[in-house]
Amino acid sequence: MRQPTDEAVGELETVHTFDEGPMPTGVSVSRSGRVFVNYPKWGDEVPATVVELRDGRPVPFPDEAWNSPSGDDDANALVSVQSIVVDPADRLWILDTGSPMMQPTKPGGPKLVRVDLDTNTVAQTIVFDPHVALDTTYLNDVRFDLRRGEAGVAFITDSSDQGPNGIIVVDLTSGEAWRRLHDHPTTKAEQPPDFIPIVEGRVFMERPPDGLPRPVMMGADGIAIAADGSRLYYCALASRRWYSVSAAALADRSVPDEDVAATVVDEGDKGASGDGLETDDTGRIYLTDGEHNAVMRRTSDGTLETVVHDARLLWPDTLSVADGYLYVTANQLYRQAKYQGGEDLRRYPYSLFRVAIDAGPVRLRRD
Repeated sequence: MRQPTDEAVGELETVHTFDEGPMPTGVSVSRSGRVFVNYPKWGDEVPATVVELRDGRPVPFPDEAWNSPSGDDDANALVSVQSIVVDPADRLWILDTGSPMMQPTKPGGPKLVRVDLDTNTVAQTIVFDPHVALDTTYLNDVRFDLRRGEAGVAFITDSSDQGPNGIIVVDLTSGEAWRRLHDHPTTKAEQPPDFIPIVEGRVFMERPPDGLPRPVMMGADGIAIAADGSRLYYCALASRRWYSVSAAALADRSVPDEDVAATVVDEGDKGASGDGLETDDTGRIYLTDGEHNAVMRRTSDGTLETVVHDARLLWPDTLSVADGYLYVTANQLYRQAKYQGGEDLRRYPYSLFRVAIDAGPVRLRRD
């Protein structure tokens, strides 16, 4: 991989500011330009864990009932959502961790929910078995390839900081799911001295109000699919390295785990924020860089270049490509109390930005 350039190729445009309420993580944009955002339950008061931004206001989506769970094991409501993705068929998929405050999951909580945007109604719910979504599992991000099988497959990262990490594969026809690269070294967090992230001039660590600082241990987090569907890219939150694996091997249950692992490729140094990965239909891969308030891009020839660098990108989190723009949330994650000795240093607003990535429209397609 070549070294990053210093030239920014885009300027941030503010799409929405979050002047009150919880911090956002995920964002996704439909073909018609509808913008969806989610808020995980990490301690903020969260009236709705998934919303649509309508006329500058967050509106519970798909409705208030789905955002009102009866408990952490409610299979028919959203418990705590970490990621949302509009798929190539223009349907919104909601990844429910079932894990408020990153607590142990209960059967019924961890699930994948499909909302058809033409009717704004839930059309499919896939509840994960306990052998797939373990009690330690934290479902973090998801990508879709609708070219595989009858209805396609989903790939999900398990970023747990308390148990095994890995990739979860979901058959969208049957709802059957299985774990791949289970606790594989490439899905695990790196620890000092191998990984020492510096954010706003300070080592990014968990800093309890009483006790010693400890390394952030979140594993497999960012995930993206190559434009041709051949490779799945992934990275741990606590690592500068990123990897790819054969998507065909992941999706074929007849392939032994060791043969899947044999297809893993080290893609090199990506920078220090493992939250956001995304691809566009030209084969370029986008990566967040939380240390430098930036979003990078690797081109097809291996060049790593700056898409945008801006002081307002306070922890670029989730990326979404739509119609020639790259959308990105900036949520000040590292300023939360758990990383600041018990003091919440976040300050409004949190932001949703976009940056033009081409002169003409680029759509993320997997069909």
